[in-house]
Amino acid sequence: MSGVDTSQFITTTLGGVALRVKVVPGASRTGVAGVLGDRLKITVSAAPEGGKANKAVCALLAQTFGVATRDVVVTEGQAHPRKTIEIPGISLCQAVERVRDILSAQL
Repeated sequence: MSGVDTSQFITTTLGGVALRVKVVPGASRTGVAGVLGDRLKITVSAAPEGGKANKAVCALLAQTFGVATRDVVVTEGQAHPRKTIEIPGISLCQAVERVRDILSAQL
């Protein structure tokens, strides 16, 4: 999976990176499930009601990238499965390396 074109779903922001994700709520487990088209696919066991799935996605990404959960923000698609999420405090290189490590471990 090291050949994955992460530029499809990871971009730089002023203070970190933005991830374009496809969220699947109500899944049997929470985690990064792979790449789906031009998005990183994330599954969460939380229901898509009352912002529970968004909170679960933010918590997962905060843990994955080693930042505080309060700093991870859904900037687009709050009520939709296709979202853009900003993660401050990490570089594009760090984000790409971490995502590639996760995807490689799935093989």
